[in-house]
Amino acid sequence: MTPAVFLVILCLGVVPGASALDLSLDVQWQEWKIKYEKLYSPEEEVLKRVVWEENVKKIELHNRENSLGKNTYTMEINDFADMTDEEFKDMIIGFQLPVHNTEKRLWKRALGSFFPNSWNWRDALPKFVDWRNEGYVTRVRKQGGCSSCWAFPVTGAIEGQMFKKTGKLIPLSVQNLIDCSKPQGNRGCLWGNTYNAFQYVLHNGGLEAEATYPYERKEGVCRYNPKNSSAKITGFVVLPESEDVLMDAVATKGPIATGVHVISSSFRFYQKGVYHEPKCSSYVNHAVLVVGYGFEGNETDGNNYWLIKNSWGKRWGLRGYMKIAKDRNNHCAIASLAQYPTV
Repeated sequence: MTPAVFLVILCLGVVPGASALDLSLDVQWQEWKIKYEKLYSPEEEVLKRVVWEENVKKIELHNRENSLGKNTYTMEINDFADMTDEEFKDMIIGFQLPVHNTEKRLWKRALGSFFPNSWNWRDALPKFVDWRNEGYVTRVRKQGGCSSCWAFPVTGAIEGQMFKKTGKLIPLSVQNLIDCSKPQGNRGCLWGNTYNAFQYVLHNGGLEAEATYPYERKEGVCRYNPKNSSAKITGFVVLPESEDVLMDAVATKGPIATGVHVISSSFRFYQKGVYHEPKCSSYVNHAVLVVGYGFEGNETDGNNYWLIKNSWGKRWGLRGYMKIAKDRNNHCAIASLAQYPTV
């Protein structure tokens, strides 16, 4: 069985009933359409409005429960509010696989280096890390209707390591990975995985910058030009499934590419706070970049978080970022498939 079987990272999913429209939401509906530049045909208008209303009610219920202390994060009506779970899944996720212990062992054996068994004790590590403040992280980008989430944390992790080495932060080309890593097993805007993407950069001998190979939100013919190569890697490291090891890697290495399990509604409407979703499992269906960690309130409150960079634009979450629960039994599989490049 090939390594590609184990980490298919694709990207993210209420089918509403046929209910009458709530006229009290008319102004809010019009304002939302203007804010997100939504244009519909007359036939689409009612259908999208029904879906939007169902999502609005779901978000409002969640936030009322949040005010009663029943959860640790709030949700908001964002760009995805006119989509059902299935529509969102079709646009951003293509497929997902379970992450079983046996599969992970085989996958990691096939993938190369393990993180050395000499990680620091937690007490020796800083309580807060945010690589954005150190210049390691480029701007948040938006994948759009292309299931390319697997490519963004790969470029992000390489960008961070190149900055560490050279002092220059250069946004790298996601489109280069989409168009050119198909021989390694990726499928462009259908699906892909971080392992195949790192393999492409390693064996290709380089990766272009965003400036010379810009993102198009669709697949194209491979146009990589070695004269425009802006980054090279010497290999990549696969971390064992351990939040302690991930914490050490984030603190001492820089931004780390990883995968998470996304529950469509709660994750896609995340606004702020520490995201904890009881329905999360070990199924990995989305790729993100861990750029730091910390805690809200007091250290003993249990609101520890990983700071992750997403690829859904600055209007999602904390201007494109999320605080996801840390030290909660590998919540949403955050530490299951973590990797970083060497340069």
